[in-house]
Amino acid sequence: MTSVNTNVGAMVALQNLNQTNNDLMTVQNRINTGLKVASAKDNGAIWAIAQNQRASSNALNAVKDSLQRGQSTVDVALSAGGAVSDLLLQMKEKALAASDNTLDTASRTAYNDEFKSLVSQITKAVSNADFNGANLIKNAGTSIYALANADGTSKITVAAQDLSLGASGGALASIAATASIGTQTIATAMIATVTTAISNVSTALSKLGTGSKSLGSHLTFIGKLQDSLDAGVGNLVDADLAKESARLQALQTKQQLGIQALSIANQSSSSLLSLFR
Repeated sequence: MTSVNTNVGAMVALQNLNQTNNDLMTVQNRINTGLKVASAKDNGAIWAIAQNQRASSNALNAVKDSLQRGQSTVDVALSAGGAVSDLLLQMKEKALAASDNTLDTASRTAYNDEFKSLVSQITKAVSNADFNGANLIKNAGTSIYALANADGTSKITVAAQDLSLGASGGALASIAATASIGTQTIATAMIATVTTAISNVSTALSKLGTGSKSLGSHLTFIGKLQDSLDAGVGNLVDADLAKESARLQALQTKQQLGIQALSIANQSSSSLLSLFR
C-alpha cells in the first residue's frame, strides 16, 4: 500500500540512521577518551573490576613511599655506623700505641687527647644519624616498620641497633663517653674493649644492611606488581584505537548512506503526485 500518512520506508531508514549515529557517538567517545569502558554504564561489571584494581595500584604508591623512607633511614644509619666503625679502628690504634711502656708523659697525653676526640666524634655521629625524625642507631632508637602490601596488613621490620656509648645492651656498652687511655694499664685494657666493640658494631651494621636489602628488594617487587596491575586495568578498559579508527571510517560512510536512504524514502510519497496529473 502506498500512503502519504505512513511512510514505512522513511521510518525504517530513520531507525537505521539513529542506530548508526549512536554507534558513531560511542566510537568517537572511545577515541576521545582512549577507553572502551569509561563509566559504569558502558559495562558495569568490567568497570567495577577495574576500579578495584585501580584502588590497589594507587595504594601501592603509599607502600612505595613507606619503603623508600625506610630505606633512606636505614642508609643514613649505615653511613653513620660505618663512620663509627672507622673511628673504633682508630681508637684501637691509639690504645695500642698508648700501651707502650716506653712512652713519655707528653706522648701519652697526646694519644689520650686524640682518643678522647675520637670518642666524642662517635657520640656526634650517632646523634646526627637522623632521617625524617627517625634514628636507628641512638639509644632507644626508632625501628622501621615499612608497609609491605596495599592493605597495610603486612610490614617489613628493620630493628634499631644501639651504637651509643655506654648504653646497656648496646654494641658500645663497654665504652663510656668519658673513656680514656691516660695510663699504660688503662690503654692495655682498652685494646680488648675496643676490639669487642668493633665486632659488635660490625654485627649491628650487618643486620642493618640486611634490612636495607630487604626493603630494596621489596620495593622492586612492588614496582613490578604495580605495573602488572596497571597493565591488567588497561587490558580491561582501554580501547583498541586502530580498530576504533577503522570503525569510525565505516560508520561515517554508513551515516552518509543512511542520510541518502532517508532522503529517498521521504521522496517516495511525493512521487504520488504524478498519478494525479
